[in-house]
Amino acid sequence: MAEHLATLARPAIDWVRVLEPYRGGNNARAIGELAVTLISFLVGSVVMYAASAWGVLWLYTVAAIPTAGMLVRLFLLQHDCGHHSFFQSRAANDALGRLLSVLTLTPYDHWRRTHAIHHATQGNLGKRGIGDVDTLTVAEYLARGRWQRLRYRLYRHPAVMFGIGPMYIFLLQNRIPAGFLAAGWRPWVSTMGTNIAVLVASIAVIQVVGIGVFVAVQLPVLVLAATIGVWLFFVQHQFEHTYWKTASDWNAREAALAGSSHYALPAVLAWMTANIGLHHLHHLSSRIPFYRFPDVLRAMPELAAVNRFGLVEGFRCVRLALWDEQARRLVSFREVRENSVGVS
Repeated sequence: MAEHLATLARPAIDWVRVLEPYRGGNNARAIGELAVTLISFLVGSVVMYAASAWGVLWLYTVAAIPTAGMLVRLFLLQHDCGHHSFFQSRAANDALGRLLSVLTLTPYDHWRRTHAIHHATQGNLGKRGIGDVDTLTVAEYLARGRWQRLRYRLYRHPAVMFGIGPMYIFLLQNRIPAGFLAAGWRPWVSTMGTNIAVLVASIAVIQVVGIGVFVAVQLPVLVLAATIGVWLFFVQHQFEHTYWKTASDWNAREAALAGSSHYALPAVLAWMTANIGLHHLHHLSSRIPFYRFPDVLRAMPELAAVNRFGLVEGFRCVRLALWDEQARRLVSFREVRENSVGVS
């Protein structure tokens, strides 16, 4: 499923230099991408509001999925703003990112800082815990007691990871910057400012459509979008031959290329998810806007094969939960149980 770095013509650090011309946003292209995404989201929302008010269940259901997809795409536009790659101007990126955070329920400035930590530490076993999916090594798992292992197994269970987890992140974790008390006042200003803006916007819409219709539309769209978002983040790094190394052996550029997947989605889904499936390109050079990724692959087709797997293959990643340092791959609980004595 993955192509080893040794098969590429250049080492990871050289690819960063080669990708340099693709960095930076194009204002006209960015405005077009924003317009089509925002209009599609607003149209879908209006259709859902009308269908809910009129009791047209089939129309409400049909409109829910693409509307949630557009909310995912808006988050990914915000994501590019956080890397200052969407527009040419840093100020324009930050302004749009903060505006979109009201729709995505994700405090822009606080998220941008934690996401930068993710980029700076991804694949480093010595710096886990911020902006990533909690991952234990096999040795760490086996060294834990029964209840600690059970707790980790529950965390990695699909019902928690893709059911409870998305709602926890977007409805609770994003509302309070718990764990960042030592970071000063900035996380609180970003988070509370976003909370206030979301509250004001919600009250304004409720005044027009009523709280029942508001909840009937916003909640399922948020649930669908959050679940899709968490799933995408999961498969971007939690695949069998990903990259994890101890701090002394870790290399940032190798981690970016070897530890990020090319999740090859059908064209419609790739557009809806703003090409985020080409995650290895994003981690190699985060200043490349998502709308330039197809240009990169056309110019450098050999990069398309790196860590590539398709939509159906992605579901096989769900069973993987532990990093085997000897085999250098992610393994399942079942594999560990079958190869270890006395492990439940």
